[in-house]
Amino acid sequence: MTTELIPVAGGSHIWAEKAGDGPPLVLLHGSVHDSRLWNGVFAVLARHHTAVRYDARGHGCSTLATAPFRYEDDLLAVLDRFGLQTAGLVGLSMGGEVALDFTLEHPERVRSLTLIAASASGHEWPQSPEMDAYVAAHRGSDGCRIAELELTLWASLGDRAPGFEVIEPMVRENAEAGASAEKGHALDPAEGAVDRLDRIEVPTMVVIGDHDHPEIGVIAGRLADGIPGARLEVVADADHYLPLRAPGRLLELLLAADGFVDRRGGRSDR
Repeated sequence: MTTELIPVAGGSHIWAEKAGDGPPLVLLHGSVHDSRLWNGVFAVLARHHTAVRYDARGHGCSTLATAPFRYEDDLLAVLDRFGLQTAGLVGLSMGGEVALDFTLEHPERVRSLTLIAASASGHEWPQSPEMDAYVAAHRGSDGCRIAELELTLWASLGDRAPGFEVIEPMVRENAEAGASAEKGHALDPAEGAVDRLDRIEVPTMVVIGDHDHPEIGVIAGRLADGIPGARLEVVADADHYLPLRAPGRLLELLLAADGFVDRRGGRSDR
């Protein structure tokens, strides 16, 4: 197991961890999260894969952005630093959005795609008082309010469900820094992904928890219907924090997907 601080554009550094050997698998977390999101699955995945997880800029142990940047460029820097010519991408929420946009931009670098509770660039969210408050908290970099709304809206199964002992401190520690990292720095893709889903040619699995936000379910259906050959998996007893709520079931899906990728002819070189 190795950890590195990877230099990226603008003088920032990305903290990344690599473990194991086998077909590379890179894990991308969502906003207000960090690589702890994958605590329940990382060690087991490393028995079968070269597993990589990293903290996005301004999250966890990575440094804040000092200039406008693209999350997709940071992912490319991580792949290049570890010498991964191709990799399977596993992204949750914002991490799923980044993985999807990256696949459209760099299809030759992606072996497979797993989109967990993913957002998607170009998808227009309907207005609601709860989501309006959430967006306003992010725009105002109100860390306490972001954390409060995050735990209410997205960790809907509450503190009695598995994983909350990781979820709560991770959210509270990243809320203010994560909002600062995104505000005025993260650049949106020039073209949304939702209108280009038919261009995705790698084996794709869309995963959602049965207790996630309803609009995430809408996006999941849109991704599963629009990406050729994609399959949709619904995980019981899981909200937006699916890797911590139901790690065992997610591991089953990810490890079983290896055979699915091979049958589809996914790239296996490293």
